[in-house]
Amino acid sequence: MTKLKQFIMIVATTIIMTGCDFINNAFKYSDTTKEFVNSLIKEDYNKCFDLMAMDHETAKNTNRDTLKIGLANFRKLIVDNWGTELDYSFMKSEKRFSAVEADNTPANTTTVFVEFHNKKDFGVFQVLFDDNSQKLLYIKPLDVKASIPTMTYFWLFGVVALCVPVFNIYVIRQIKKSDLNKKWIKYIAVTFLNVPAITYAAVNGLSFQFLSFQILFGISFGYLGFLNSYWTFGIPLGGIYWFWKLRRRKQEVPIIQNDVPNELANENSDPAKE
Repeated sequence: MTKLKQFIMIVATTIIMTGCDFINNAFKYSDTTKEFVNSLIKEDYNKCFDLMAMDHETAKNTNRDTLKIGLANFRKLIVDNWGTELDYSFMKSEKRFSAVEADNTPANTTTVFVEFHNKKDFGVFQVLFDDNSQKLLYIKPLDVKASIPTMTYFWLFGVVALCVPVFNIYVIRQIKKSDLNKKWIKYIAVTFLNVPAITYAAVNGLSFQFLSFQILFGISFGYLGFLNSYWTFGIPLGGIYWFWKLRRRKQEVPIIQNDVPNELANENSDPAKE
């Protein structure tokens, strides 16, 4: 048992440390992407070369003059579509592991997605980084160019979505105070039975998923760039059901009547007979 505990502790520590390194690298890669694109826009190609993994085995035989022409074409694409004044925001980083070899992220690499925008439109860069040198292997814009959405409706929908977990927590507290048996089953029903789901995405607007369960008290949320900003809440069927059941139980509690007969009570309360 002691060896098992030690093994579990080692595995847990390794996972936590690896996760921390992954997160730290992801934000560093985002900053490097920003520095690379800004240098590219300024036509500082030597700086771009410094930020690229030129010593990686896949790039060792790359001709710099040819690469410079490719970077110039890439710069023209960005400037023609989004201009030279850009802001950036980190979206996500990932390492894919799949049974299909083509879907795997190459060994010792990380894919990072960075959103960029001017005053009107936004796009997304997909960037592959070499984890050993922490430099770029390639960068490309995804097929995304959309107008920056207004976030007013997004935050208003968020207020509505937050009402669901508040309601579910209230119902759970009422179940806890009640005299119901097997309360843990009711807690599970309230926590997990939030379906169907309604989503509002900043870019795509409203959508409806009939069989999507929201298990975190009925809500999920994302705020990683315009493209990945969304609120989702599930209809709290479990909470509504047990709220209704508890209300019915209160209404069915019998009223305790006075043991004094009605005739005697009326006789004693009649002032004319005194």
